[in-house]
Amino acid sequence: MIVTLTANPSLDRTVALTGPLVRGAVHRAAATRVDPGGKGVNVARVLRAAGRPVLAVLPGNTGDPLLTALDDHGIGYRAVPTGGPARSNITVAEPDGTTTKLNEPGPAYTDGTLESLRHTVVDTAAAAHWLVMSGSLPPGVPADWYADLVRSVRAAVDGSACRIAVDTSEAPLLSLAAGFPDAAPDLLKPNSDELAQLTGADATTLESAAAAGDTGPVVTAGRRLVERGVGAVLATLGAAGAVLVTADGAWHAVPGPVTARSTVGAGDSSLAGYLVAELAGLDPAERLRHAVAYGSAAVALPGTTLPGPDDVDTGAVEVTPIRPRPLGTPSPALPHHQ
Repeated sequence: MIVTLTANPSLDRTVALTGPLVRGAVHRAAATRVDPGGKGVNVARVLRAAGRPVLAVLPGNTGDPLLTALDDHGIGYRAVPTGGPARSNITVAEPDGTTTKLNEPGPAYTDGTLESLRHTVVDTAAAAHWLVMSGSLPPGVPADWYADLVRSVRAAVDGSACRIAVDTSEAPLLSLAAGFPDAAPDLLKPNSDELAQLTGADATTLESAAAAGDTGPVVTAGRRLVERGVGAVLATLGAAGAVLVTADGAWHAVPGPVTARSTVGAGDSSLAGYLVAELAGLDPAERLRHAVAYGSAAVALPGTTLPGPDDVDTGAVEVTPIRPRPLGTPSPALPHHQ
């Protein structure tokens, strides 16, 4: 089983327009849909569609439309009561695939709610193969909350098979990294901006170099995190695909041609695809192949629609092994922000 934690879940409403978005204009919607959201919930949705057992842990109150939406999607969950309803996010999708997102910050939680959420995560992780911590933290939650939670889970499930994956950004990501190696997860999934935040590299250079066939800067950045205790770094790079870095090697995967309709949930789908392959016992290169296939499938779908197995074409993804430096040799300098 995989447990996903979404500390700041949402109810996501997608509005599909018939033409380009014009600021200040009145628009007619071609279609609307409402889905349960938040990065951990997105991962759970993709895993559920792939037939993998998953449990979503999140704040939520009985009768909240968010929990009703999870029921409608057939996703099992453990909800911790809060003082208010889940936030609502709005995605405006244009016909050419451009998406505009309006995200609420989310409600503030009491210390009691956070402690209940922590206990629920620790309890459920004991029986899980993976614990996935994804997304932003609500207002008022300490930035180092993920780092503390990684330590709490590790202490409580010592000797169990549970591994930890983290996908977050900005202050929570930097606070997590400040706690390495004790708070280092088994899998970290940064995009190019987040990898740059962690290593001081330039995000544009990381992505453009990989698109041109030079994965050296991404691999160097990823290896620095592995050397600090991270088990594996799955760096998603938009149209340039993704790079996987472990202590044993590095691989670059590039998707086949895809018509982009929405980038919402692409990174979450990539993480879910990696876990689908890992649970199937596939090797690192195949895990990366599945990650890129799931991510590119999400990009081809409209709004907040997430891929199922029928949407995924692993055969269209090209995976290339990268010959990295031996571990323990000095890291070359990374290109920095100007």
